[in-house]
Amino acid sequence: MKLLLVEDEWDLNQSLAKRLRAENYAVDTAYNGEEALDYLAVSSYDVIICDIMMPKMSGHALLKRLRQNGDQSKLIFLTARDRLEDRVESLDMGADDYLVKPFEFAELLARIRVQVRQKYHHTTNLLEVGDLQLDISKKSVTRAGHPIQLTAKEYQVLDYLMQNLDHILSREQILNRVWDLDYEGESNIIDVIIKNIRKKLAEVNPEPVILTKRGLGYVIASKQD
Repeated sequence: MKLLLVEDEWDLNQSLAKRLRAENYAVDTAYNGEEALDYLAVSSYDVIICDIMMPKMSGHALLKRLRQNGDQSKLIFLTARDRLEDRVESLDMGADDYLVKPFEFAELLARIRVQVRQKYHHTTNLLEVGDLQLDISKKSVTRAGHPIQLTAKEYQVLDYLMQNLDHILSREQILNRVWDLDYEGESNIIDVIIKNIRKKLAEVNPEPVILTKRGLGYVIASKQD
């Protein structure tokens, strides 16, 4: 899952981005609303985490621009403004959630998971297809009850595929959603990671889960044969 963090306080921006990446999220960082719009022009995000009081363009101005343009990206305000009036105004403007600083990191993670569940129309944190299970709260994967040890990127790719059952995802789509915009690695990284995931899953059950659609990309079918 990919997040856009918009926070003008440099230390908080960097420390929060580091902690979110440690939780297996891909994170791009911006320091005001104008920078955020630049990122949104070239990439898409599962959740935007945004301060309100920022230079150049405030969080409210950013949200207003997004909603006017028909952009329904999930947005959580993370702000020191703690008045009831501020919360009501922000939610009425189209924010999806509102968390007041100082905050507990565990609560922010839970609120992100809520927005991801709503975005992909899931009711729980447990994604299942056949004998494969992925728990987005524990960041764990099991097959037929056996734990599967994945690297951070392998987990993120599998997570994205399972969130989009029956949808063919191109290599470009996966790359955009699992890596930040600064990635300059190998062009075949998606194929390598898919191969590694398949190998680990096959150690428990040889039946394929991730299917290749030649010339199009990869897909996990909701109904396994």
